[in-house]
Formats: sequence, C-alpha cells, structure tokens
Amino acid sequence: MRLIFTIFFSLFTLFLFSQDVAILKYKGGGDWYSNPTALPNLVKYCNDNIGTNINESIQTVEVGSIDIFQFPLLHMTGHGNVFFSDDDVENLRNYLISGGFLHIDDNYGMEPYITKELKKVFPNSELIEIPKDHKLFSAAFEFQNGLPKIHEHDGKTPQAFGIFHDSRLVLLFTFESDLGDGWEDQEVHNDPEDVREKALKMGANIVKYVFEN
Repeated sequence: MRLIFTIFFSLFTLFLFSQDVAILKYKGGGDWYSNPTALPNLVKYCNDNIGTNINESIQTVEVGSIDIFQFPLLHMTGHGNVFFSDDDVENLRNYLISGGFLHIDDNYGMEPYITKELKKVFPNSELIEIPKDHKLFSAAFEFQNGLPKIHEHDGKTPQAFGIFHDSRLVLLFTFESDLGDGWEDQEVHNDPEDVREKALKMGANIVKYVFEN
C-alpha cells in the first residue's frame, strides 16, 4: 500500500508541475493515430507564441494506463469506433476528476461512438454546448463567434461541447470543426495559411485555458 501511495504521489507531483501533453490511444478500431503532425505543430506554436514550455517530443499513452496521470492535457482524435473497457473508464474518470483534462477533436465520424463511451465515464453528466462568451474562446486569442470552422465535411456549424465536474470543465469535445486537420503540416490538406492560423490559435486557447484553470 505504501509503494502504491508513493507511486501515485510521485505522479501527482509531476502532474501538478508538468506542462506536457500526450496523445490518447484507445481501443475499438478507430484511428487514434490520425493527424500525426497535428499535436507536434500545435505544441511548437504554443511554445513560440504563448510562452509555454511543452516538450515537443509528443508521447502516446493508453487510456487504461497510469501514465495518463503524468499529463495535465490529453488529446484524442479519430474517425471511427471507440471502446472503453471498465478499467479504461475507471482510470479516465479518476484522471479527469483529479485535475486532468481531455480534448477530443472529431476528425469526422467519431461523434456517435465517443458520445456513447463518455456515458460510461460520466453516466450522470451530459455534453453541454459551451457558450461563445466562455473564456476558452479568449484565453490567448479572441474568437467572438466561438469555435472556428476548419474543414467543411457535412457543412454543419462547428460546436464545442464540454463535461463539467464540480463546476470545472474537465473535457472538451470539438465537433464539425476539425481543428487537428488545421494543425497538420500545410501540405497534408493544403489549407490556406489563414485557416491554419485560426486552428492553431484556437488550439493555443485550449492549451492556455487548461494550464491556467
């Protein structure tokens, strides 16, 4: 028991003072590894523009691993199926209610699967649309109209949804925006520079908000 306490205390200490981020690997067959250049580019942008000191060598952690507690911010993306086992659910819930934050960016097609799995994690909570005046949209750069549209897909309005625990935003789900595509290397999607800039600025807002709240 003492050894377990020591391990958790050490991880919690790292968690408190860390500014590192990681990609979340999950089961179910969905492509958790999509947008491989996205998070490294966002991290570099944040280090260059908002004064962060994030490790630019991005790690991948599995949702059921204790390693997630080393990172105050996890990023999750994909197009398809997501599945959380009972152990995954318990681990992720403990991480989020202990001060962690999960950003899920729908890379198109993920929404019906992730919303179902999130009900396992927080069965008594709903994804709530985050209003445009929330400080998430002005943490570093001003987005008066809320979440920016990066890729069209179905042409729907981009929406930012959240789950709150004890009044703290612990999870952000960005839908019909596809921020991650905008963070990728320019030649991947050939997005205009102003579109990529919007995506990176919104990503920087997420990072700054998480590290300061």
